[in-house]
Amino acid sequence: MRSIATLFLALGTLAAQTAPTALPNPLPVGLSQRTLDLAGLPLEVFFYMPKDWNGERMLFVFHGVLRNADEYCKDAVGMGDRFGMLVVAPKFDAERFPSRCYQRGGILREDGTAAPPAEWTYARVPQIAAMVRALTDKPKLKHWLIGHSAGGQFALRMSAFQDTGAERIVAANPGSVLMPDLEAPFGYGFGTLPTELVGEARLKQYLAAPLTLYLGTADDKPDEYFDNSKDALVTGNGRHQRNLALYWTARTLAKERNWPFGWRLIEAEGVGHDHSAMFAHAQCESALFGPQSSKEAVPDQPPARR
Repeated sequence: MRSIATLFLALGTLAAQTAPTALPNPLPVGLSQRTLDLAGLPLEVFFYMPKDWNGERMLFVFHGVLRNADEYCKDAVGMGDRFGMLVVAPKFDAERFPSRCYQRGGILREDGTAAPPAEWTYARVPQIAAMVRALTDKPKLKHWLIGHSAGGQFALRMSAFQDTGAERIVAANPGSVLMPDLEAPFGYGFGTLPTELVGEARLKQYLAAPLTLYLGTADDKPDEYFDNSKDALVTGNGRHQRNLALYWTARTLAKERNWPFGWRLIEAEGVGHDHSAMFAHAQCESALFGPQSSKEAVPDQPPARR
């Protein structure tokens, strides 16, 4: 009898050792919110987990100038369900992350000197990704990035400076663009940056990034948030125009210098400056995962001016 009892005790111990350990405070199905501690920086992050999420994909969603990450997360529910993705929407509040730190990534300090990479707002993205992998116990979880408007600017400029580890970076309707130009002032080009942040190697990295410019073709009507500064107007009078100019300038430069070119141009026909419409549009899938048919391929030459 004693040997049988010993056997059952051993089997019970083995079962306890091999049984999966429950994650402390796991992310729930549906919408939720957490405050993550990023090396001493508390950051509010909104989540949406689809009911049948298989643990393979997550999608970062970057809000616009209104800092409405909660709204963006709710409006990304459709993407989460359609594409089987855990939605992760960090909030970069205006008090701690003004345009210098959000739209322009915090690569410069207030006095114009170069900030160390660990201080960049861009560096928070891989930190959050690592924390979400730990929260979900999915160490191989792949991630994609999409930002709209000011969030599109954040995503666009980040592609030039930060190795995010993302499968794809989607900049949707950014209002100002980062031209591959060493003379234009930073924000619109790479000029005026400290020497350690700029150079041909930086341009080559930028053009090789897995970047999609995802554009609403009707997004050419300036609004109260539109950048109408002199430097911005050089690239076009509307968001759609500016991003077309960016794409074709970048593609031409990469071809001339025989550099790798990782960008895509995807357009949502008839959509204006509306993040929810961009997220819901059928072309959003192509922006994230590549053209779904040969008809969506970008021509070898830019369209003729009308």
